Amino acid sequence: MKIGNYEFQIPGHTYVIGILNVTEDSFSDGGKYTDPDEALRHVEKMIEDGADMIDIGGESSRPGTVYSLDGAEEEIQRVLPVIKAIKSHFDIPLSLDTYRSRTARAGIEAGVDMVNDIWGLRFDPDMAKTIAENSVTCCLMHNRREAVYSDLVREVLMDLAESIRLAEEAGIVDARIILDPGIGFGKTCKQNLRLMNILEEFHMFGHPVLLGASRKSVIGDTLGLPVEERLEGTLATSAVAVMKGCSFIRVHDVKENVRVVKMAEAIRNAAG
Repeated sequence: MKIGNYEFQIPGHTYVIGILNVTEDSFSDGGKYTDPDEALRHVEKMIEDGADMIDIGGESSRPGTVYSLDGAEEEIQRVLPVIKAIKSHFDIPLSLDTYRSRTARAGIEAGVDMVNDIWGLRFDPDMAKTIAENSVTCCLMHNRREAVYSDLVREVLMDLAESIRLAEEAGIVDARIILDPGIGFGKTCKQNLRLMNILEEFHMFGHPVLLGASRKSVIGDTLGLPVEERLEGTLATSAVAVMKGCSFIRVHDVKENVRVVKMAEAIRNAAG
């Protein structure tokens, strides 16, 4: 899979995507990197620690978020200076975490290589076309407004199949599609744990799978820990992702997760 100017060997390796939130209210690091200079310093540190890609978010998607297409202008004002600054200083693929096509288009024009849509093309009717016309990679995440399922695994897979259909109908080629089961979005703690236990089933579509569980409430609820103490729980999910064949993990703590990936892959790939 080619993302930007980089070739990602899939399957076979789990790549680490570093999170850069440029929002005031993100659940974990809100307000830390809204200044472009602070953002650049953090990106430099993540690259030094082994990040393979940076994912930039301009709007919090924490529980209770009210989703709307109306906030595109404010979101664009947050992310564009940071995207331009990173592109002028570093040669690393950039992902933009947005479900708004206006923001995606502005980000792509500024140099973004991938669009990470938490609604899997199912919120903004123009998103699929925007991605297709610009020939960028997309990550299609599963999401629902309520954690109500008759058959969790089957329904999540069906929802992702619908996202893939929307992508293909718009002209997004298969080689530019990544899937994300959407841990923490429209799911209870028990449902999140269940999906991470059967991550291998998401390979049925033939697309690379991304796991984004870093510091999320499923870890806090399971271990009874606040957000600033969820590193070990995150590392456990990353090890599972490697063993289950995920091609990408999206994390806050790059250095520690890079080490976990290296160790887990060594175990997984050891000859008998």
